[in-house]
Amino acid sequence: MKFFSTLSTLSLVGSFAAAAAAVNTTDPMYQLSTDTDYHFEVLRVLAMAPFGGSDIGETLVAAKQLVPGNFTSYYNAFYDLATRVQAEADAIDRARYPVSARYAYFRAASYYRSADFYLHGNWSDPRINSLWAAQRAAFDTGLSLLPIPGVRLAVPTDDGFTVEAIWYSSGFAGPRPTVIMGTGYDGCQEELYHGWVLGALERGYNVLTYEGPGQATVRREQNLGFVPNWEAVISPLVDVLMGTYAVKTNVSNSTVTRLTPADIDLAQYVQPDAIGLLGISFGGCLAPRAAAVEHRLVAVMAVDGILTPGQTILDEMPSTLINLFDAGNQTYFDALIEEALNSTLLTTGERWGIQQGEWAFNTHSAFDWLHQLQDYNMTTLAANISTPTFVADAENDIFFPGQGRLLADLLRPGLATYHFFSGASGAGAHCSLGAQLLENEVVFGWFDEVVANATSSA
Repeated sequence: MKFFSTLSTLSLVGSFAAAAAAVNTTDPMYQLSTDTDYHFEVLRVLAMAPFGGSDIGETLVAAKQLVPGNFTSYYNAFYDLATRVQAEADAIDRARYPVSARYAYFRAASYYRSADFYLHGNWSDPRINSLWAAQRAAFDTGLSLLPIPGVRLAVPTDDGFTVEAIWYSSGFAGPRPTVIMGTGYDGCQEELYHGWVLGALERGYNVLTYEGPGQATVRREQNLGFVPNWEAVISPLVDVLMGTYAVKTNVSNSTVTRLTPADIDLAQYVQPDAIGLLGISFGGCLAPRAAAVEHRLVAVMAVDGILTPGQTILDEMPSTLINLFDAGNQTYFDALIEEALNSTLLTTGERWGIQQGEWAFNTHSAFDWLHQLQDYNMTTLAANISTPTFVADAENDIFFPGQGRLLADLLRPGLATYHFFSGASGAGAHCSLGAQLLENEVVFGWFDEVVANATSSA
């Protein structure tokens, strides 16, 4: 994730060399901020515009208010935008103008999520939960105004947690190919609607999005960090889609009505031999991990593929930190990281990466966060995947460059389809943000061919 990529030395007293975020001059894309991380996050918001998750002009107005490295400015800019758009949405007569209301509520939800993005360094900050409640309420209102409303599901698991999911029907007759979709380190399933979900629905696929431990709602409501055995998240979802799920507990939520699998039978809509799994960002590691154990899938899509997330981050740290980590010196390692976080020397991406990592992995120790990440190494598990797998790389990825190629090379012969998204095509950002139409064309075109080949040979 390019943590400490600009930090060349670390002294024995733990002071970091000064580092400043700078424009990425090697990326052919126009940079939206002098802060590389802010550029990516603003692009992330803009990327939803073609699919109703944002609007370009109002996002750029907010972007002009951002002060590089100042997380408060990011919160203020997008919170002000979110509340303004929320007020516009509330003023619309939903019965008469459902489309206008839907777009407005979806945009408000996106901006609330952006306002929350850099707040996770202080777990006691009440905005972490209040902003999420606001984004979810706005999104759910938009969800209810879709021609075929999405349905939230609560899927209890044998491992003691509940998977949050949303079911989207394509509206096409008969059992259809279905894609399970999930994000990763910092994304959420609501964000997936604006691009990936719509792209799949337009092509006649059903979609089931989800969140497991460590991810947005599950982290907040169940206080759970990431787990490496991601099949514990995915296999129950496959059970639900195939109609083999047995409800074990009755799950309720005071703010949002949710259905358990007992309340809805999805198997009638799903083609059982055409279930795909799509993982985005850190999900490009989680999805292959699940597929190494869960073999009922017809296809896996890793966008972008990740082989060794923990080692990649560790390798980018100064040698003093690496030596402390290898020696198991948690106390000194954490002290140095904390000193760096309390300084002004880290880049936006470095500061956010550590704070988000500790929050998502549910630990107040950077050492423990990095130690947990080592368990996500796919080097050995890759050979256990028996499913055709699409693996993407993005040329100007600032987080895990080149990891997709490494993952694809370790898959069984004939199973991997590797695709390199170039910067010149506008698809070079991490997960090809800003090029969703092209990405849908490539990824879902591949999925369609896999499904056709699988069903014709059955």
